[in-house]
Amino acid sequence: MDAHYHKVMKAREGITDKGSRLYFAYSGILDREAFDQWLEEHSYQFFQLPEGQVAEAKGIDLIFDFPSRWWGGRVAGLVDKNGASVFGRLFEIPAVNWPVVQHKEGVVTGMSIERTVKVTVDGKEFEATAFVTSPDRASTDGPISQRYIEALISGAKQAQLPENYISSLRSKAV
Repeated sequence: MDAHYHKVMKAREGITDKGSRLYFAYSGILDREAFDQWLEEHSYQFFQLPEGQVAEAKGIDLIFDFPSRWWGGRVAGLVDKNGASVFGRLFEIPAVNWPVVQHKEGVVTGMSIERTVKVTVDGKEFEATAFVTSPDRASTDGPISQRYIEALISGAKQAQLPENYISSLRSKAV
């Protein structure tokens, strides 16, 4: 458990919305083993990420714009880019559990902010929330984390994202 746990739990207590939110996950959260470890380390064992569905966000691309001490280099956010797309999984998260997702994605620490993206799943378009680097924290200085790239690829494989997308991940990190 870390210092943010109590803040997250207090936020959960204040949520009366019985609905859900659509969450587009495209990065390290897709590595189930690493995510389960994070849940354990932060005392969120009650939270389960649903199966989700493979989704594509068109008109955006990965940008390695967050210098992470933990990863030892820059990690990915999203940037608008015509002709590009990012694959991930679309999850439906109960509103009461949204603060846990926000913690994992770095909103609690000011690392990231929420962004609405349009994603396609089986030919149907949805609006979902993705997390991107906070403009106050964005930087392209320093190396891209190779350990993060390996986790990104591992998560993409586990999430059963398209093979050609998985193959392209190394070249996106140039």
